[in-house]
Amino acid sequence: MPQEHSVRETLELAVTGMTCAACSTRLEKVLNRLPGVEAAVNLASERAVLRFAPGALTLETACAAVGKAGFGASVAQSLDREQERARKHIEWQASLKLFWFAAAMTLPLAIQMPAMFGLWPGWGGEHEFIPRWLQCLLATPVQFWAGARFYRGAWNALRGGGANMDVLVALGTSMAWLYSTVVTLVGWHGLHVYFEASAMVITLVLLGKLLEARAKARTSEALDTLLRLQPRRAWVEQDGRLVEIDVEALQPGMAFMLRPGDAVPVDGVVLEGRSALDETLLTGESLPIDKQPGDKVFAATINGQAMLRCRATGVGADTLFAGIVRLVGQAQGSKAPVQRLADRIAAVFVPVVVVIALTTFAAWWLSGDFQSALINAVAVLVIACPCALGLATPTAVMVGVGLGARAGLLIRNAEALESAGRMKVLALDKTGTLTQGEPAVTDVAAAPPWTSDALLQWAAAIEHASSHPIARAIVRAAREKEGGEAFGAVSDVRAVEGQGIEGRVGGRVVLAGTPDFLASNGIEVPQEEVAALAAQGKTLAALAIDGTYAGLIAVADRLREDTPAALERLRQAGVRVNMLTGDNPSTAAAIALELGIADWRAGVLPAGKADVIAELKKEMPTHNGCVGMAGDGINDAPALACADVSFAIGVGADVAVEAADITLVRSSLHGVADAVHLSQATLSKIRQNLFFAFIYNVLGIPLAAFGLLNPVVAGAAMALSSVSVLSNSLLLKRWKPYRKEKT
Repeated sequence: MPQEHSVRETLELAVTGMTCAACSTRLEKVLNRLPGVEAAVNLASERAVLRFAPGALTLETACAAVGKAGFGASVAQSLDREQERARKHIEWQASLKLFWFAAAMTLPLAIQMPAMFGLWPGWGGEHEFIPRWLQCLLATPVQFWAGARFYRGAWNALRGGGANMDVLVALGTSMAWLYSTVVTLVGWHGLHVYFEASAMVITLVLLGKLLEARAKARTSEALDTLLRLQPRRAWVEQDGRLVEIDVEALQPGMAFMLRPGDAVPVDGVVLEGRSALDETLLTGESLPIDKQPGDKVFAATINGQAMLRCRATGVGADTLFAGIVRLVGQAQGSKAPVQRLADRIAAVFVPVVVVIALTTFAAWWLSGDFQSALINAVAVLVIACPCALGLATPTAVMVGVGLGARAGLLIRNAEALESAGRMKVLALDKTGTLTQGEPAVTDVAAAPPWTSDALLQWAAAIEHASSHPIARAIVRAAREKEGGEAFGAVSDVRAVEGQGIEGRVGGRVVLAGTPDFLASNGIEVPQEEVAALAAQGKTLAALAIDGTYAGLIAVADRLREDTPAALERLRQAGVRVNMLTGDNPSTAAAIALELGIADWRAGVLPAGKADVIAELKKEMPTHNGCVGMAGDGINDAPALACADVSFAIGVGADVAVEAADITLVRSSLHGVADAVHLSQATLSKIRQNLFFAFIYNVLGIPLAAFGLLNPVVAGAAMALSSVSVLSNSLLLKRWKPYRKEKT
């Protein structure tokens, strides 16, 4: 997905008073009318995200626009949700008490239901089970106290120039209550009353809202779990003893201590000690990661069994953990393109339903049945709530983004999540993506009488003075050998640029460099060995001691251990892999052959990779899928920006939350496959939810209009429709990322 380069500010508002998709759609229209503002309103997260040019919008203007539309707004604090959770808990407790009151008042009226369905004799006239005056006394507080929220919501919606679920519920139940009250006061004993219908509809809708609130809270519990893992205290050393301080007191450069089992308070670097840290929270990798002096540690990960002394490098909002929380919150509040159809329908849904209800009322009344006209119109109004339609997409997105964060997938927004599942072609950078990103010794071919270990030590001794990547790889390999780094005295070192290096090691003349470098010094190098290793795409360092050929050392950027398995998972998901590299054709061909990649291009510079992505997009019609790019997020930035969906592989903390549409904290292509599978699972849930929401209204409204649905049954169905969509979204939690089997 192309990245926007213009500078834009972002304001995130917590919105109160939204009850259905019509509310969020109307508010989004109102906010988008503000000059220079792009707004997205999410019903499930109760958030409005506004993007605008610097200085084009103030908080007061935004809140005023929200208030004019009939809702409340305040600045959302994405990194501190404790107060918000407390507020919602208080609101939930108040709603629970209100529901129990409504249920207690409604329960006596419910005994009339069996008779209404013909199960008991004596329904109607003077033989009702509860006197009508008592029915009115029970139903009235339910209508106007327990149901006051619907009147307030309806008034705010109408005042803001729209209509929502509250309008339907208030209108439908008021019609039933008013008709029943008039019949009771006038004394028309031959006519039915519907106090139980108005009271039970309100009670059931209140119950549905309670269940909906509980399920909505569960959709964001992944983010809440992350926040609970954020450490509040840290240990520092003062006067030779450990002292516990608030984590806010830690500043960059300060030293802090990690005891066994401690959560890391801030990002830092190990100064002293060795231990293994559980980084499952960030990477999704279940195996502990060994840490030693110089290694990075990240906030909210867990120390193992040894003490570590560290230096703080990132604190507060500058930690990788804080960036993850911030990104997850933003992504959960974003809107997927698949939601657009539901938004268009929700914008006109309530007015259309009111027209259908009026038509139903008129048709039944003209047929001579006023009571059926009333009750069927009420049923149409009650069953047609668009709540499920508005929750179908955002709830699945919230669950999917949260699952991704726990698996080490930082998804920038809902559009990226959707695009990953539609990806048909994935272009991959080679170095650092398919490979480990640094050269390593792969082969040591020693000529008699030298052994491989001895040859490696001689080469390391002379190369120790060089900073060339191949020299560093040889020195590193020698140190890993038992008894390594026992290099002899080195003198008279002279580097020949682009060819090699020569000098004296322990009094003996040593030459190390390309085979041509040795040949230019009159030393014969076996061409068969050179050709065999070069054909595999490896870089060669030949060695001569005292003018005699001693052997060859092959260096290559080795494949990541799990790359072949990850590519196979991508192929099984229907993704075609295309490798792009700036390396030479022979090396690229060897890597492509080993991995079974048929489409590859070598010698491609970073700017040229973007051109290749553009070509691939032209070959891929939009409706058939999209093109992705995976790279290191830095030198591949042009290609990442050009792709429909981009993946940054295992980049550093300072770039991790900014580089691409989806950032993989763990340096593994399995993360790309996980993202594809998670996206496909999320899209499947969204389609199921939209189907349930559409089919519910498509079937329910005609049944109510033709008199086949009682208002109480319609109210129960409406209340449960949202819960069913939310519950279906929560089933997405069964998705599991790839896990490497422990050995």
